[in-house]
Amino acid sequence: MKLGVAGIGKMGAAIGARLIEVGHDVSVWNRTPEKARAVAGAKIAANPTELAENSDVVLTILTDAPALNAVYNGSSGLLHAKVAGKLFVDMSTVLPATETALAGAVRAKGAAFVECPVGGSTGPARQGKLIGLMGAEPADAARARPILEQLCRRLEHAGPVGSGSVLKFTINLPLMVYWQALGEALAMARTVAIEPERLMDLLSDTSGAANVLKVRAPGIASMLKGGSAGVTFDVDSAIKDMQSMLAEAKSRGIELPLVERTLGCYQETRQHRSGNAEISTVSVYWAGRNHQ
Repeated sequence: MKLGVAGIGKMGAAIGARLIEVGHDVSVWNRTPEKARAVAGAKIAANPTELAENSDVVLTILTDAPALNAVYNGSSGLLHAKVAGKLFVDMSTVLPATETALAGAVRAKGAAFVECPVGGSTGPARQGKLIGLMGAEPADAARARPILEQLCRRLEHAGPVGSGSVLKFTINLPLMVYWQALGEALAMARTVAIEPERLMDLLSDTSGAANVLKVRAPGIASMLKGGSAGVTFDVDSAIKDMQSMLAEAKSRGIELPLVERTLGCYQETRQHRSGNAEISTVSVYWAGRNHQ
């Protein structure tokens, strides 16, 4: 099948590589062409319109609502192609209202639309082990399922468009809080005479650990010793997601006091580290905050 991927960041690159690996004919487009060229075996589209024209299904994974609007509705956007009968799958993490508006624009052109934000980072994306959270009409979800099952170990159809975004916030919220909680726990353990590798191994073996710690513990141990770790999800993206959670919660009359406080902690981390840093940098910063 001819698939297009628009948005070749870390996740988009991993998704494109996975789709090529399982046998699809993949074209890619990115605002900065050098990132698109990094997806070995993919054809490079000159612009989103060309990408849509040469694809049966287009997957988009973009930063925010303005980026989605530009890629779909811009002067050389996806919807400037003849797209009737094609399928669009948006995997971005944005507000539900953004997805419902996008679905309306796509359907007005005679195409189908599915939202499918995902849980997981670049490693699971490359291995086809993401968790997919679909919002779609049943027929559109059924059409997208064979492709998404090649990317996801678990695929949930949450309901109509907008439902997937709500579920994405739901699964991300405790994880955002966890990285901050881990940093505070590490601060408590600062006086314990145990090397970082042993401490992280111990923490990952307890009932208080998030599943992600089993994968990230070595990188955190390295950072605690002044080293570095690979970036799977960065601090800026986490801040953006929490801001979106708070906006959506406010629109529903829901209070999220832990998220509000956690967001402030992440913003402080960014001031002292970098927004491009691996998200678990939050834990490392807070572990040594009073000693820095």
